[in-house]
Amino acid sequence: MIGLFFGDTDFPKLILKKLKTRKKKYLILDLSKKNIFKKDTNSFSIGIGQFGSIIKLLREKKCKKVIFAGKIDKPNLSTLKFDMTGIYYLPRIIKAYKKGDAAILKKLIDILALEKIKVIKSTFFTPELSLKKGNYTKDKPTKDNLMDIKKGENILKKTNAFDHIQAIIVKKNSILKETSKGTKNLIKKINKTKIQGGVLIKYPKKKQDLRVDLPTIGLDTLKDCKKAGLRGIVLKKRQNIFLEKNKCINFANKNKMFILVK
Repeated sequence: MIGLFFGDTDFPKLILKKLKTRKKKYLILDLSKKNIFKKDTNSFSIGIGQFGSIIKLLREKKCKKVIFAGKIDKPNLSTLKFDMTGIYYLPRIIKAYKKGDAAILKKLIDILALEKIKVIKSTFFTPELSLKKGNYTKDKPTKDNLMDIKKGENILKKTNAFDHIQAIIVKKNSILKETSKGTKNLIKKINKTKIQGGVLIKYPKKKQDLRVDLPTIGLDTLKDCKKAGLRGIVLKKRQNIFLEKNKCINFANKNKMFILVK
């Protein structure tokens, strides 16, 4: 049986659909905001601080492997409820909390490893959602776009390993960096700047654990980019989750945008 730590977005639903098609046994640990998997008889709504309950459930169901998928928001420590096992690990969680989302996830993986529970790649059952190298649209980056992409890549390489930055928008000397509020919020900022016509680059954080936290793009992202006047999107090969691929490519072609995977 496979354990599924599911957050928000459509990605977990696609994994679940694939598992049901293959008739694989699963256990859902629902960490989504509105418990979107509550109707599934194999789903348990549980707080991220309930380490004892989480480990007990995984042991009872004999889950030796787990997947993390979907958006799992950074918890508020002041409102988070811990069980006894959670309290035991609390000092480590607090230390990780100060370093950002990636550090919290890494600490949770470390705790699972101590319990001999292995975390596998989120795309293990859905490899088709992770794009390989290539230009996926009729339009291609211009020379100016390629210069902007190079500049953005250099900035992302210099970011802290536990920084929030997974995305950056670049047009010549104008730069916008992602914050903890996410990519959607980043794109919205464009209207207040002179960066229209720029490029969105969405790469994993430096030293990011690619098993649990891959940059995700979908049709909504493309629509937001079009509305903001961006020329295209750049992703890292096999280090992305690309939802609604055909719809995204058709939308980009129709609006003369490019989708480049490097």
